[in-house]
Amino acid sequence: MSFPDGLTAEHVFSASPVIPVIVIRDLNKAIPLASALFAGGVKVLEVTLRTPVALDAIHLLTQTFPDALIGAGTVINPEHLDRVAQAGAQFAISPGQTDSLLLAGQKSRIPLIPGIASVSELMTGLEFGYSHFKLFPAAAVGGIQLLRSLFGPFPDVRFCPTGGITEENYRDYLALPNVSCVGGSWIVPEQAIKNNEWSLITELCHSMSNDLHQVQ
Repeated sequence: MSFPDGLTAEHVFSASPVIPVIVIRDLNKAIPLASALFAGGVKVLEVTLRTPVALDAIHLLTQTFPDALIGAGTVINPEHLDRVAQAGAQFAISPGQTDSLLLAGQKSRIPLIPGIASVSELMTGLEFGYSHFKLFPAAAVGGIQLLRSLFGPFPDVRFCPTGGITEENYRDYLALPNVSCVGGSWIVPEQAIKNNEWSLITELCHSMSNDLHQVQ
């Protein structure tokens, strides 16, 4: 699937090995949080629709940081997809999928990355033309073992596992041939956001980057 501005799900998956899953409860924290992530080298953000200010935060971040890739998470229906696109989100991620959402994603001007938790859901997504998926909740539905099993019958499908991804195991996920990136919240600890510990978030990003370079 391609979109008017040329952005695809493949571009999103290749933009960063780790996509921080962000919950913004206070709009005033959106810019300093994003700045801390960018200072640490992370330029792709997933702002979840779990709070009343989420759409405003997406709009603010896309206007303030035009060179970043700002997406929306917890997109669970066509209305959500339309609203996040209007707010300026450049991609949308869903924890699951419904036929109506998959159809809306086909018509959307931004790429939708649907969530799956089973082989049947994956096959449904493939029938609708999708090839990039969020595996959620990754650890709870089989994690690394499931992804290894999926590679045989579906070698061309790529995943962004999210849910149970930690500083201790994210590299194991990224080592899999069908995993392009992971979604995680360990580099954006809720307590650090609450306490305005922006330098800590930047340090966590740098630490992640250093770990990945050592693996390479």
